Amino acid sequence: MFSRSGAAAIKADLFNTQKFCTHLGNPHNKFKSVHVGGTNGKGSTSHMLAAILQSAGYKTGLYTSPHLRDFRERIRINGKMISEEAVVKFTEENYQFIEELEPSFFEVTVAMAFSHFASGQIDIALIEVGLGGRLDSTNVIRPDLSVISNIGYDHMNILGNTLPEIAAEKAGIIKYKIPVVISQKQDEVADIFIKKAALEQSKLVFASDEWKISRSSDQSRSADVLRVDISRKDQADSAFFSFNTLELDLTGIYQLKNLAGVLSAVKQLRQSGYQISDRNIQEALRYVKSLTGLMGRWHTLQQAPLVICDTGHNEDGIIEVLKNIEQTPFENLHIVIGMLRDKDISKILKLLPKNAHYYFCHPDIPRAKPAAEFRNEAATFGLKGEYYGSVRAALNSAKECAGKNDLIFVGGSTFVVAEVV
Repeated sequence: MFSRSGAAAIKADLFNTQKFCTHLGNPHNKFKSVHVGGTNGKGSTSHMLAAILQSAGYKTGLYTSPHLRDFRERIRINGKMISEEAVVKFTEENYQFIEELEPSFFEVTVAMAFSHFASGQIDIALIEVGLGGRLDSTNVIRPDLSVISNIGYDHMNILGNTLPEIAAEKAGIIKYKIPVVISQKQDEVADIFIKKAALEQSKLVFASDEWKISRSSDQSRSADVLRVDISRKDQADSAFFSFNTLELDLTGIYQLKNLAGVLSAVKQLRQSGYQISDRNIQEALRYVKSLTGLMGRWHTLQQAPLVICDTGHNEDGIIEVLKNIEQTPFENLHIVIGMLRDKDISKILKLLPKNAHYYFCHPDIPRAKPAAEFRNEAATFGLKGEYYGSVRAALNSAKECAGKNDLIFVGGSTFVVAEVV
């Protein structure tokens, strides 16, 4: 499995997925879909769009990865996880075929999701890309819309060492005459998407060119709501949405970038005939977590001391996490952190604040960077703290040391967060 072994677990083509889908009667052709890719933000984007479509009355599938606590989080219909019985039944019914095909864990999971959505007779599914795009197992679908959140440095050993190389892989989900929304217009890679969309004769929208979204000036200190102000850069679009403010239960300020992509995606879906009211949007974004089960995005675990976790794990993700920390009131900062050994952690270590106390740990997977080794490398960047044999031990120590007005942040890896939510 990729989460355990890394790049060695990937099968970099679509052959197995296509063959598995043929074996299942091509379930992915039996429902409509929206395909969501990108480096950071694709999970939040998928969950927000799923909540909106669900609130609009569409029976909505949601496929995401990785999971945090339960494998079944990856496959949901209207927020409800696939049952254990359904997982077992699918595996038993297809066991012989799986033995013969020898697909990856991810390929089996994608096939299971498509089968579950088809048998559940859903109206539409939000399908999140696992890794990259062009050769990702999910890229056998022909969606009604493609969405790409942003491009950043991650999985360079697989996707490429430059942003244009990574963008080219992400752009692989752009399909012939299928509209595509890019949440953030980034000068270094914009031409990649423009050329790919032109080649595919696909309508291309850069959401950041359509919307100006900012944190509301009257934002309270409430930990459970992010209030945002919205204005349209092109006033001709004013007829599409009647609201100028929204409340989000996803409170990380990086959601402002994702929200632009979500609004542009909804606009495209409306133009395609989907019936989505402004009220559907407002209600859905206020209750994304309860509607979809999303966890781990600037997620408050407790108060006094305030304990917050976030799955941001690459350079861009950590930059956004640090922006959130800067806007959070506290007396002292404690950071519980672990990372994976196949990540370039030097870029992240140089970003982290030197005035925090660190609790270095490693999640319980083979790819984890040993905590003692992590502590020693961090020390060369002026970061001070102790190392611990588990995430839970590190967090418990942080809680013992922290005052009631302090902030404890837990992160560095999705797998670290998985052990505390």
